[in-house]
Amino acid sequence: MTNTRLAVLWIALLPLAALGQTYAIDSDGSKVLIHVGKTGLGSFAGHEHDIAARSLHGKVIVDREDISRSSVDVVFEAIALKVAGKGEPPEDIPKVQSEMQGPKVLDVTRFPTIRFSSRSVGGSQVSPGVYDLRVTGEISLRGRTRLIPLPVKVEIRGNTVTARGKTTLKQTDFGIEPISAGGGLVKVEDELRLEFEILARAER
Repeated sequence: MTNTRLAVLWIALLPLAALGQTYAIDSDGSKVLIHVGKTGLGSFAGHEHDIAARSLHGKVIVDREDISRSSVDVVFEAIALKVAGKGEPPEDIPKVQSEMQGPKVLDVTRFPTIRFSSRSVGGSQVSPGVYDLRVTGEISLRGRTRLIPLPVKVEIRGNTVTARGKTTLKQTDFGIEPISAGGGLVKVEDELRLEFEILARAER
């Protein structure tokens, strides 16, 4: 191959090199938990719920030379969200699960996926392989999209990257009216608390 052709090939590959290392999300090694609280005059009689995400996929791109060129794209299968059942009567779990998947809440038939796609990444390295980042991205849920800031601690070890963080979401921002019972005496809180630990492995 001539020097001219080598130069052309090198220039063509520059945009790919700028993308950094690509990692595929490991669903089995990741943990996402959503806590649903309760409110209202009769909240002492109701139950709080923990929801676990059991199926997710996507990619993380890390550019160590310029962290702002990094990105993340995660897709959750809505139907795979499961009520953990901790502290709840066993007979209530199927009812809560059905209500969550139904048309009043997630409406999984019409909206089978929940997606988070980053739009900007900022932050700094705090120690070798460890970064404190602020990821701003769009979350699409039940047909609506909202821009949210997400503080994330990222650790890169060998061929894996782990992202940990927590945030809150309001159901009403996505057109979901919090479920109530007992004539409104017990009501699910509008604000959901979400904690995550996302594991991704380097693609070869």
